[in-house]
Amino acid sequence: MASSFRVLHVIPLLLIVILHEPGQQAQAFPFRSLLQTCQPSGSIPGQSGTCNTENGSECCRNGQSYTTYDCSPAVTGSTQATLTLNSFAEGGDGGGAAACTGRFYGDDQMVVALSTGWYSGGSRCTKNVVITAASTGRSATAMVVDECDSTTGCDAEHNFEPPCRNNIVDGSPAVWDALGLNQDDGQAQVTWSDA
Repeated sequence: MASSFRVLHVIPLLLIVILHEPGQQAQAFPFRSLLQTCQPSGSIPGQSGTCNTENGSECCRNGQSYTTYDCSPAVTGSTQATLTLNSFAEGGDGGGAAACTGRFYGDDQMVVALSTGWYSGGSRCTKNVVITAASTGRSATAMVVDECDSTTGCDAEHNFEPPCRNNIVDGSPAVWDALGLNQDDGQAQVTWSDA
């Protein structure tokens, strides 16, 4: 009984050392990065302005604090995310032109923006991702054309919207239609992967 009691106390300590100790012990657990989480990097003060609410966009409020992130959850073969609705058209609620290409895209085009960590400094620009809706099981392929900025917001460049959460795939109306989702819902649970 005493030896099993000691084992029950030693195992959690051993796991802590393996998962948190850099160096050789980390090699003993190659999936360590999957267990790490993305923590907030700070916050910004809200500033209201002219905000296009075309697709149910949330607008910043003066005096409210908004959380920022420099990272996103680890990418896996089936990364969980929240799909939000965004118009990439000129004059749409997406703000300025797409960061990857410097142009606008019609609502009938299969395009997305990814949260800052997943956007990865533009490394996914013009590459395709496969998105699968949890509620319908339908999948669609879309091109990454923009960053859903998790580091800043509440300014004209970002349509006076708060920073994106760190787990967002911001899809055009065409993406929502291809997935069989109701745009009036404004957000949906999905998984995504690099195509």
